[in-house]
Amino acid sequence: MATRMDGRQLAGEIELRLQATIAERLAAVGRPPGLAVLRVGDDPASGVYVANKEKACARVGITSLGAHLDAGSSAAEVLAAVQQLNADTACDGILLQLPLPAGLDEGPLLLAIDPEKDADGLHTLNLGRLLKGEPGPRSCTPAGVMALLARHGVALSGQRAVVVGRSILVGQPMALMLQAADATVSVAHSRTTDLAALSRQADVLVVAAGRPRMIGADHVKPGAVVIDVGIHRTETGLCGDVRFEEVEPLASAISPVPGGVGPMTVTMLLVNTVVAWCRRAGVEHGLGDLVP
Repeated sequence: MATRMDGRQLAGEIELRLQATIAERLAAVGRPPGLAVLRVGDDPASGVYVANKEKACARVGITSLGAHLDAGSSAAEVLAAVQQLNADTACDGILLQLPLPAGLDEGPLLLAIDPEKDADGLHTLNLGRLLKGEPGPRSCTPAGVMALLARHGVALSGQRAVVVGRSILVGQPMALMLQAADATVSVAHSRTTDLAALSRQADVLVVAAGRPRMIGADHVKPGAVVIDVGIHRTETGLCGDVRFEEVEPLASAISPVPGGVGPMTVTMLLVNTVVAWCRRAGVEHGLGDLVP
């Protein structure tokens, strides 16, 4: 039976490291790190996500500086809020909570975020930094996957990795991070011919397709490491992109849903914020193993 890759436990361990990092450097920096989650509208799921992020900030000692704008806010009003946070010297990280209400284009608003305060790692400049192997905030979900793999001793150099999904949020940066770790990477998607034949070649299979229970036993090579990034609410409860009960007996290690990648995404948001806080102050952060 596969090892279950417990994201909740690892997230808790990293939070303790972040607490210590902040406490040890607080006097030198002169203020705690600050993270602003900018929420527009009243999407219920977004409300839950924002509350979870604010609770996580409180646990490690990060000040929450976010704002909640009305659903009817104009693009100019949201842009003004972003620019205000860019100028706020107490703010080290900014996250624009998606999705935005209908009529608001996320592209220009994400680009307006100061790249050094881009806590989600999705600014065009930071994606370019990732491509070139330069320092900068990394996309939170793929960075969380890399931390899970490292925690469980998964060797990536020379291994065959397959990423199912090509979104700019997960799939593309995930492939780049795996390549940087010297894996040989293939990216599959909805138009891939004979997906199962490709995915069965993977020593490490990362599934971020956004389709419930898409990947089953016929997609997985015995002994592979399987990371399930998907999360979906169905009539029978939460599930991922992987048919867990089929794949677990085949895999050497697998991330569960819930409790696998999800907690790591929030934790890596905190990591990006603390790293940015240290860099702005010219202080060594000591978190290099968590910044792929």
